[in-house]
Amino acid sequence: MKKLMFSFMAMILIEIAIFILVGKLIGVFNTLLLIILTSIIGVVVAKKQGMYSIQNMQTNMKRGEAPGPAMVDTFLIFIGGVLLVLPGFLTDVIGLSMLFGFSRKIYKPFIYKWLRKKMESGNVIIINK
Repeated sequence: MKKLMFSFMAMILIEIAIFILVGKLIGVFNTLLLIILTSIIGVVVAKKQGMYSIQNMQTNMKRGEAPGPAMVDTFLIFIGGVLLVLPGFLTDVIGLSMLFGFSRKIYKPFIYKWLRKKMESGNVIIINK
């Protein structure tokens, strides 16, 4: 919990520093415009990628295959979309990287490791039918 709180505080401080730097470079109005633009682009791309991922998950289930990788993709796309809507350049970069398949591969091992820990600790229950 302390790591999460420290990370959150560090991210806020980094975002503020980047806001100030970008504001000095391109001006306050252009900085605000850029933040709004990245939010709009993020929502559009996240919606498109999310729909594709959900369709992929449904196709896998119709074939009788486990939808695991598609579920992780959907989760990462959702988180990426949320990060893009939040104001900030660092969150935008991280959010954008979660939306595209080639860079999403970076995050997948961490998600799988986190899920394994949750399953081993009994915090996640899988029901087989």
